[in-house]
Amino acid sequence: MIDPVIVLAAAAAPETRSIQSLFLESFDAFTVVLILGSVVAGAVIVRCVMEIREARVLPRESERVMREHLTRGELVRLDEFVRRDEAFVSIVVRAASDALRRGADERGARDSAELVASEQAANWFRKLEPLNIVGNLGPLLGLAGTVWGMILAFSALSSTGGQASPVLLSAGIAKALFHTLLGLLLAVPALTVFGFYRQRVDRLCTRAMIVSAELVDLLLAQHATREVGSDRGRDVPGVPPMAEVVVQASGRSA
Repeated sequence: MIDPVIVLAAAAAPETRSIQSLFLESFDAFTVVLILGSVVAGAVIVRCVMEIREARVLPRESERVMREHLTRGELVRLDEFVRRDEAFVSIVVRAASDALRRGADERGARDSAELVASEQAANWFRKLEPLNIVGNLGPLLGLAGTVWGMILAFSALSSTGGQASPVLLSAGIAKALFHTLLGLLLAVPALTVFGFYRQRVDRLCTRAMIVSAELVDLLLAQHATREVGSDRGRDVPGVPPMAEVVVQASGRSA
């Protein structure tokens, strides 16, 4: 036999509100901003997954091709390759090559390469910065929405002379706290992905800068070798070329 007290208690118990109903009831300007932040964070996360990879930052094929050209002394082919390729190391070597073409010395070429390498590393870190901003602003916006909801709830309690139903008051507080939940749901994945990919960007960019320095050293060595060779091949003032010496000697013997 069913106890009538239990039946009456179950009938009098309030229905548990779902997350969807709380979301719809607490929908306001703060909710819209938090949703937009979630969309931005999702887009940045997808871009990080697609772009922040070793194949994009430091392709092994680009490093291999440049090392081969530099080892063989094929500076013209190297210049053609780095102007087509957009890898980190190619852009740095291109900057050093352009500086040498403009007549800069070894120090000037190194400075140009270092500036471009720093700029490239900063560009990769900037791709992550929106996640840091959204992750830090999310809880603050959620807290602001919660404070605003609490103000409205207690204002309603004050307008009724403190006679508001505890059920209605608790519902208002629950709707206010829902903004904090949205802010945390936005911040946790954004900051997690930011920390993970920041470490990856740091590792890849550090490795790319080391490889770029090695390639620039090879480029400068090849350039110095060509400069020495061209100096040896130039005519020294007051001294006839080797071909003329041979011709004159053969004429005297005749």
